[in-house]
Amino acid sequence: MIQLPDLRIFDNTQLILGAAACLGVAGVITQACYFSNSGSGLPLPPSPPTWRLRGHFIPPLNPFLTVTAWIDEHGPLITIRSGTEKIVVIGRHNAAVDIMEKQGGSVADRPRFVAAGEMLSGGLSNLLTPAGMRLRRMRRALHAHLQPKAASEYQSLQISHAKNTILNILEDPSNFQNHISTYAATVITKIAYGKTTPTSAAGPEVKQLREHLRIFRGALRPGAYLADSIPWLKYLPWYGQELKRVFKESGQLYAGQLNRVKQQMQSNVDIGPSFVKHMLETVELHGLTEVEMAFIAGGLFAAGTDTTTLAICTVLMAAACFPEEQAKIQAEIDAVVGSHRAPNFADEQSLPRLQAFISEALRWRPLLPAGVAHRTTKEVIWGNYCIPAKTTVVGNHWSISRDPDVFPEPDAFKPERWINDQGRVRDDLKFFVFGFGRRVCPGQDVATRSVFINAVLILWAFQLNLNPTKPLDDMGFMRGDSQPGAIQFKTRIPETELRRMMQNYPEGEP
Repeated sequence: MIQLPDLRIFDNTQLILGAAACLGVAGVITQACYFSNSGSGLPLPPSPPTWRLRGHFIPPLNPFLTVTAWIDEHGPLITIRSGTEKIVVIGRHNAAVDIMEKQGGSVADRPRFVAAGEMLSGGLSNLLTPAGMRLRRMRRALHAHLQPKAASEYQSLQISHAKNTILNILEDPSNFQNHISTYAATVITKIAYGKTTPTSAAGPEVKQLREHLRIFRGALRPGAYLADSIPWLKYLPWYGQELKRVFKESGQLYAGQLNRVKQQMQSNVDIGPSFVKHMLETVELHGLTEVEMAFIAGGLFAAGTDTTTLAICTVLMAAACFPEEQAKIQAEIDAVVGSHRAPNFADEQSLPRLQAFISEALRWRPLLPAGVAHRTTKEVIWGNYCIPAKTTVVGNHWSISRDPDVFPEPDAFKPERWINDQGRVRDDLKFFVFGFGRRVCPGQDVATRSVFINAVLILWAFQLNLNPTKPLDDMGFMRGDSQPGAIQFKTRIPETELRRMMQNYPEGEP
């Protein structure tokens, strides 16, 4: 059975605390020198003024709005201070391309996340793992199973369960988000573990996952845990009990899933292909321990359930908020599909307006508005600024998505900005929905296919409207809120005909 890393305190507490305090002082001195001297002699980007000794104050609610205001005032790159650490924030599109994409190898590292990365994840999170051999092994294993060619093989699976989403909305439209979460969880558990039975959004596994993700998001917020500034606190038995509890529960959940697949393989049960089965069969190729495999697959399960659900719900929310744009999409779908069949993946290239609408929705309300921190491994020069090695760098998705030079009228919802003069989707414009450079989400190809097939089927089948009795918080999905508002679904096809078409919809893998 899998043994999780032991996060308990060592016996000699006083020795550890004394050594940690000395190291902490040394770290402060070193870091202060680091930022005052760079090989190029160029300065860091400008910093908004602050009188606080602990650094800039960023409110816990919608922190990306505060950062965006600083970007608007001080320029594309700014430097903010958190305690003794200086963080460079990128807030404009071209700067993000130049630094995070073109110089991606120099910013592929992660800073040290004591609360979220060590206490909550045991150093086993693919998202937060520092650059190095372990990360390369993890991403190599994920890429082998999720690359575009492999991802296309899951389309029949996605179609089958997207059909069920339509039927579930017909039965209970008020719980549309749970239906989409059920879709996402069912698809990703099949991909990750080969599980063939539906994974309900109301089931214990998904409920536990949602609770863990809520705590994970909170632990990532700068200043949420003092251990991120004073790392030795993590060794105190009474400190961060919730983080340690969730790490233990997550490990048990992920290990249980991996052990189930392992037992099925040993019993010669035909469970079909899956990510875990592939890893267990190719241990020598990837060089991963079983605990690493369990957490990689668990991270895939978590991201595939949570992020996919939020992306699909964001597209549906945009359709309800902008009925005129919704009508244009539905006219395009009707013209391509006709009245005698339901849309499918083969229609995607004939639906540029829908593709543009999805891109605009995820720009309008990005899934990770504040971004995830990177760390430089060597000096990065941009314009007249130098970002020294070992500096935390964050691409702020919200402010990048509001770059007026790239997205004119950035607060307006304009899908046409993604369409070229020939009526096709532009290939010279992108938004970084799934992250930057070498840390881009390895499951993005599976996720984008899930967003498309659910969006096209739902918008073909239903007219979406806001519920006037339940005000919508259109920023809610970015915070991971479970129910930011209500959407009403009205069938565009007679219900009996819609049911018949869904029941006869081409079946994929169960």
